[in-house]
Amino acid sequence: MKRISVLIGILGVLFATAAGAQTYPTKPVRIIAPFPPGGVADVLARALQPGLQEALGQQVIIENKPGAGGNIGADLVAKADPDGYTLLLASAGILTINEFLYSKMPFDPAKAFAPITVVGDMPNIVVVNPKTGLKTLKELIDKAKAEPGKLNFGSAGNGTTTHLAVVLLEQAAKIKLAHVPYKGAAPAVQDLVAGQIDGLVDNPPLVLGHIRSGTLTALAWAAPQRMAILPDVPTAAEAGLPGFEASSWFALVAPAGTPQAIVDRLNAETAKILKDPKMVEQFAARGVRLAADSVASFTAFIPKERARWGEIVKTSGVKLD
Repeated sequence: MKRISVLIGILGVLFATAAGAQTYPTKPVRIIAPFPPGGVADVLARALQPGLQEALGQQVIIENKPGAGGNIGADLVAKADPDGYTLLLASAGILTINEFLYSKMPFDPAKAFAPITVVGDMPNIVVVNPKTGLKTLKELIDKAKAEPGKLNFGSAGNGTTTHLAVVLLEQAAKIKLAHVPYKGAAPAVQDLVAGQIDGLVDNPPLVLGHIRSGTLTALAWAAPQRMAILPDVPTAAEAGLPGFEASSWFALVAPAGTPQAIVDRLNAETAKILKDPKMVEQFAARGVRLAADSVASFTAFIPKERARWGEIVKTSGVKLD
């Protein structure tokens, strides 16, 4: 009798879960953007908002919960009820890098979330001040090999994706650069334009205008394909450095245990929004590639990225606490 009671209880939970997934949603849905307003995660979340509201028939609320490299907002979602009503617009750092940077994580990124879909990514680009005289990636590598540690490369701060991209460049090219961490990407770009540092490996939005005006020189995309916003800039592979690929990607995830039917629906609805030609064009102009993915493909992608960036962080020796 006890076994029968347990079985009945399990079946009851399963039926309740299935019924909940079929009627989802019946109330507003929250998307947590774990970074300040105006950042890429925030902008992407707000770009999805109207389309998801129409598709789901419920209000979609965007809440900014910044702090600790995105861990504060991510922890809120990790501990939320797995019912599809609290989602996270996560960064690559939250899902694949932070666990190697912070000695104490409030959640386990590998177990805390149900992947829904990649939303978009920004390939990094190698830029230098024209005063360096460097015009190609090969010239940069040759100079760094001839004078190890002399070229100063900035970043948005220790442990940021722009810092780890510099580490990856050093590894791929077998060179030594002097890392100069800043408190954010904007002051790093300002000092690069002023000639206080020699180069950056950064996301397109902050450097695009300077490249077009000639105050910065773009050497290569850290991406497998060229980007339409700067079609004359070669990829790192084309410039003689295969394997140097780095980007800042963002994705939609839910708390682990969210019913698969809800995950699949959110994946399908988000994919439709990301294929809108106007949205694609709008984000492409900023250097962001919108890229919906299947749940299975995204789920398989995360551990590969975790393994890759985990090794890079270990090599860098960076710890943030």
